[in-house]
Amino acid sequence: MIRWAWLRRLSLTCMFFALLGFACFGWLIVLVSHMEDTVITPPVESVAGTGIWRGYNGVRYDCIIILGAQVNPNSSPSEALLRRMELALEYFTAKPTLIITTGGRGPDEPLSEGDFMYTWLRARGVPHELLAVDNTSRNTRENISNAKSIMDSFSLTRALVVTSDYHLPRALSVCRDSGIIAIGAGSESSPDMWWKNHLRESLAWIKYKLGF
Repeated sequence: MIRWAWLRRLSLTCMFFALLGFACFGWLIVLVSHMEDTVITPPVESVAGTGIWRGYNGVRYDCIIILGAQVNPNSSPSEALLRRMELALEYFTAKPTLIITTGGRGPDEPLSEGDFMYTWLRARGVPHELLAVDNTSRNTRENISNAKSIMDSFSLTRALVVTSDYHLPRALSVCRDSGIIAIGAGSESSPDMWWKNHLRESLAWIKYKLGF
């Protein structure tokens, strides 16, 4: 009788902590989602000096950093990567400046994400001299670190960081850690990927806060 009572208390305790863990992680997902709303993205027309944004005429940055996403095995861009490139191209068209493409080659990718973006942008008229490639980085921290090295080589200090909307707050936080003065532009993510994206990003925030 005593044994069953002990097992019952143990199971109830485990259930309590499991529910508490789910609640905490659910709260983290909501928090990550809310952080997207706190990032102010400059409208494309403001970068060309044709509109007032946050009190001044024209947005100040001297390069664009595109963070990499999956290249499909058939050498086509994933939806996330395509949206990032298209958004970056909009800003470049409004204000031509150096674009830094970042991202190494994953195990299922035919080429690095940085090289893929370089080729895609060149095919759409971006001059070679306005493109710089990081093709070795494996995560956001390395994306930003390698981009910072490229910026330093060009004596640049301010960046417009282009990535997916859910990823943007953490990317800007990493920029601050790296000494980059950055603003962000988040490409819209597919609604049917909301849970997957935010679940993954919540885990990434935990790793980031732990210093990994």
